[in-house]
Amino acid sequence: MDFELTKMQRMFKKEVIRFAKKEIVPRVQEHEIKGEFDFESFRKMGDFGLLGLHFPEEFGGGAADVLTTVLAGEALGEAGVDGGLTLAYGAHSFLCADTIFCHGTDAHRKKYLPRLISGEWIGCMGLTEPDAGSDVASMKTNAARDGDHYVLNGSKIFITNGPIADVILVYAKTNPEQQHEGISAFIVEKGTKGFSPGAPLKKMGVKTSQTSELFFNNCRIPADNLVGQEGMGFFYAMQTVEWDRSALMAPFVGGMTYAMRQSAAYATKRIQFNRPISHFQATKYKIADMKIFTEAARSLIYRIAWCKDQGQPVNHLEAAVAKLFVGDWSLGPVNDAMLIHGGYGYCHEYGMEMIFRDSRLAPIGGGTSDIQKKIISKLM
Repeated sequence: MDFELTKMQRMFKKEVIRFAKKEIVPRVQEHEIKGEFDFESFRKMGDFGLLGLHFPEEFGGGAADVLTTVLAGEALGEAGVDGGLTLAYGAHSFLCADTIFCHGTDAHRKKYLPRLISGEWIGCMGLTEPDAGSDVASMKTNAARDGDHYVLNGSKIFITNGPIADVILVYAKTNPEQQHEGISAFIVEKGTKGFSPGAPLKKMGVKTSQTSELFFNNCRIPADNLVGQEGMGFFYAMQTVEWDRSALMAPFVGGMTYAMRQSAAYATKRIQFNRPISHFQATKYKIADMKIFTEAARSLIYRIAWCKDQGQPVNHLEAAVAKLFVGDWSLGPVNDAMLIHGGYGYCHEYGMEMIFRDSRLAPIGGGTSDIQKKIISKLM
């Protein structure tokens, strides 16, 4: 196993950082304070090729491998892009568009992928419900066949991109008598009668990411909008775990690298007791812990990307370890980054409090830390 990046990959990562610092980062603070989604930056990401990096060229993608795609997310975080925009990017490209690519029909791919890859349309995935979070099989949203249509009824919650999505990949029970095997996946377009998104939820962090409920009230969609086969939806959703544990975690790792470098630079300039605080052992140890975390976390997500590139099935034990480590163990180093900055770290202008708030989502979204421990212990 060789994790050495190629010359092209190193150059690509630098280009993404350069692009993000020039085109996105100057806009972050304004949108973060207002809690607004940055449509312009999202479209610029599409123009740059980030939204469709791993998709085939025939749909407007870049045909990149998984590791290169992971590097893009890491580079965005490392440049200082907020967690809200990178979360929107992940839900759009990996949870929605990738599932359509992998399991949709040729007609689905031709209709939706070019517009999703360009950023013209925004996608989301509707899985979580008020009473069905970690326990996916208990979902209540149902889809009943009615001639050449399906009729959807139910609701979803905590849906990233929900209020702004043009394309919704929604999971619903087609066989209520079954558990996981009764779940199917469907495409619902914005404006479909019987579908409505809720108002954006007010969140602690990732504020530029628009999150809401989704409501389906006798929502009729063509039977052709079924993705793949009936009863296979749960397994399609679980395949997104490979992306969740690599590409979706990458911006968190990149953000930690950003916090580490900002902290080290600040510590060499901040003078207390007639010397830089970087001379004090307490500060040195905090920065050392940040470095240890970033190197370990990067290795974990690179390994999952490498396995996927090699065509190997991703080990669910390793995936759970990676998710848990990045989610839980990042909280300490991020807290240290705030402490190093002192009172300035608590203020918005320095960016540390934003990273602190955004990082709190990592142990919750995409499978809580307790669920990861359950998976790890079961497989052990």
